[in-house]
Amino acid sequence: MTDHLTDDNADILAELPAPLVDRARALDAADPLADHRRSFVEVDGLVSYLDGNSLGRPLKATRDRLARFVDGPWGSRLIRAWDEEWMDAPTQLGDLLGRVVLGAAAGQTVVADSTTVMLYKLARAAVDGRPGRDEIVADTENFPTDRFVLEGIAAERGLRIRWITPDPAGGVTLDEVRAELGERTALVLLSHVAYKSAYVADLPAITAAAHDAGALVLWDLCHSAGAVELSLDADEVDLAVGCTYKYLNGGPGAPAFGYVAARLQDRLRQPIQGWMGHDAPFAMADHYQPASGIRRFISGTPPIVGMLPMRDMLALIEQVGMPAIRAKSVALTDFAVELADEALAPYDVRVVSPHDPSRRGGHVTLDHPDFRRVTAALWARGVVPDFRPPQGLRLGLSPLSTGFVELTAGLGHVAQLLREKRNHA
Repeated sequence: MTDHLTDDNADILAELPAPLVDRARALDAADPLADHRRSFVEVDGLVSYLDGNSLGRPLKATRDRLARFVDGPWGSRLIRAWDEEWMDAPTQLGDLLGRVVLGAAAGQTVVADSTTVMLYKLARAAVDGRPGRDEIVADTENFPTDRFVLEGIAAERGLRIRWITPDPAGGVTLDEVRAELGERTALVLLSHVAYKSAYVADLPAITAAAHDAGALVLWDLCHSAGAVELSLDADEVDLAVGCTYKYLNGGPGAPAFGYVAARLQDRLRQPIQGWMGHDAPFAMADHYQPASGIRRFISGTPPIVGMLPMRDMLALIEQVGMPAIRAKSVALTDFAVELADEALAPYDVRVVSPHDPSRRGGHVTLDHPDFRRVTAALWARGVVPDFRPPQGLRLGLSPLSTGFVELTAGLGHVAQLLREKRNHA
């Protein structure tokens, strides 16, 4: 794959500083995870995929699994498969996800719903589970869904949101959270990895500070799961939500996951009381009786087809191990920062993600006023990052499917587009 990319981008690579290109080739050659790139579906015309934090690439094994599913349990077992395997899929897959990615013991993670719905259920359960408290702590730089959901819950329950306004190039700090905590705080909702800057919040310290104030904490792990090592149980996390279509490669619209610490499960009542969260779903009872444990946080019929691709990625992650994946992620993002500082800075591009890898997640965001146009032009060339307003180009570097020469070629195209614009100005 690396040779193919090098051949197809020889002209682009030749325009970059030779030491950087040589280092990219050396890093690919020394990468212990390089062979896993062959596990992903390859397509003609894709020069550099730099958006793995928006949508992970599909695995070849998933293509085969989907076909087997149609002919197998769906086609041959039909409705009998609910009793045989599908009813337990949300909790079984949740346990696998918890063990492989989240640092969570069995019985605390469930796969269901969309991120927005799961976020609403857990946030609403949390504020109702802290009677007498009427404040939520959140930040203005969080993903819109998180903010919108909290606005709706605050309006429903008559709550006040205490907004933190962090440095957009950084993220929410422990001191900023402490300044807003008090005896009226019911819930703190933050993203572990900021979706714009990739800043990694101090999850253990912020969680402990919230607990000292008597509040619960709900962590959004959308940009963490599969890219950053997590220890939810050891860090005494209360609640967490995340999507599975980024670094977990679940595919477009793949279901979300929710984590509820065992100590809280029987104390919290989730607000969307559907039949699948009932103690006896097929009893068709007159009144709702929540199931025991994590199953009570399910609402409707599980998205069985949507769960299939994630099984393949979790198997690969378990084989490789999160420490090795995180090490590759740090190496990729370190090199992206180096490339930007040396090859793009002459065109006034700024890195707006932390330079400290311990405070940086799996993506790097670059800033330039022309990046909206550049992103559209890159897509036409087969280079695929994403754009985040007002002028951010975000490089989502999925460790198992992204190579160093691939990354270098992608940023070479960025440099060329900016140079062409400058030369014609």
